[in-house]
Amino acid sequence: MGGAFIGFLGVIPLQPGPFSLFLRCKVAYMFHKYLFDRIISFIGLLLIWPLLLIIALLVRVKIGRPVFFVQERIGKGGKPFKIHKFRTMQEGFDESPVSIAGEERITPFGAKLRHYKLDELPELWDVFIGNMSFVGPRPDVSGYADKLEGDDRDVLKLRPGITGPATLKYRLEDEMLAEYVAQKQKEGDPRDAQVIAVEYNDTVIYPDKVRLNCYYYRNYSFAKDVQMIFCTVLGRRMEYAGEVI
Repeated sequence: MGGAFIGFLGVIPLQPGPFSLFLRCKVAYMFHKYLFDRIISFIGLLLIWPLLLIIALLVRVKIGRPVFFVQERIGKGGKPFKIHKFRTMQEGFDESPVSIAGEERITPFGAKLRHYKLDELPELWDVFIGNMSFVGPRPDVSGYADKLEGDDRDVLKLRPGITGPATLKYRLEDEMLAEYVAQKQKEGDPRDAQVIAVEYNDTVIYPDKVRLNCYYYRNYSFAKDVQMIFCTVLGRRMEYAGEVI
């Protein structure tokens, strides 16, 4: 006998069978994930607000105003939202979809914040208000996730995350790009560093991120979510999707 599952996505009619069980599990998982995100982000904001204040003051002194970096990113369903980070760059430089370690626009203090991911702490607010999740694909600027086709668009069914499998694998992405650019220039590539970095990102790194994020969508696990959060905080690696990330 068929039925319906009532969740935060609304009333979903179901027919008996393996798919209905799968859908029930997936919707239930997403609901629990949503509650976890809202509750833990609220607790996190209460606990670390002194640290947020200290970093904000240091950014104000060492880099200047504005203290926060606010940018439009692509969220769940392809809808844009505003992401919040601590500012790490100087003003007056052209925006680029990728950042390279050591480039002039990143300030020395900003480089330290980025290395330890402290610039991303304000994203707890984005999680609390429901625009992001603790675990999921990193939110891209327009021209990436919103341009995906076919099954790759499963990425857009998830809320963007502070961390995730692709984030763990490429946690030092800006340093990886810097090494790649240096190697290409050593080999005689005359192109601008940003051009080289964007090409490598678009042809190698980003497709691999999409692969990992699609695997994450199709293989939900709350235990893996918790493991990824701890690995992010502690700077450790873990096994995931048949590789070490």
